[in-house]
Amino acid sequence: MIADLSGLYAVTQDDPLLPRLAALVGSALAGGVRLVQYRNKHAAPALRRAQAAELLRLCRGHGARLIVNDDLALALELGADGVHLGADDGDIAQARAALGPERILGVSCYDDLAAGSAAVAAGADYLAFGSVFSSATKPLAPRASLDLLGEAKRRFALPIAAIGGITLDNAGEAVAAGADMLAVITDLFDAMDIAARARAYARLF
Repeated sequence: MIADLSGLYAVTQDDPLLPRLAALVGSALAGGVRLVQYRNKHAAPALRRAQAAELLRLCRGHGARLIVNDDLALALELGADGVHLGADDGDIAQARAALGPERILGVSCYDDLAAGSAAVAAGADYLAFGSVFSSATKPLAPRASLDLLGEAKRRFALPIAAIGGITLDNAGEAVAAGADMLAVITDLFDAMDIAARARAYARLF
């Protein structure tokens, strides 16, 4: 399951409009994105379910996989491809058991290598570190240096995702430091041509 966790990892913006969100993600998929994380911190449960279900349908049509952010129950209900958990989003080992071996479990480790070790022991499939650069989405997030990315890559036998403030201008630094995946929100979905931006990121790998 984890062998092909690499490349651009498209993370959705908080968007209250399902048709617009679907169009944005559809453009990313058309540009070759094969891993999407549905993230909406402000939507009501009914909207979250509707949005996630539509994005799962789109991903299935493009041979891509959908990860649900912070909501194990929703991921299981919809039959999504996995879940991504932050520090306060539930027990990692319990999530691993609920997902089974075929679905993906990602874990945010922020700037904490010890959290990475704990996530590995609990059964994570990939580890996310960041904010690597200054992030408009999470301006108060702890910063994870490029050196920390490199240490994580050396220490853990799992794919490493870099997140936070990533743009085409700095993405190469994160890849060179050891990132297997680039989790991108704003620089992808605010692009004038999302599909072209996705293809540009793919060339980094």
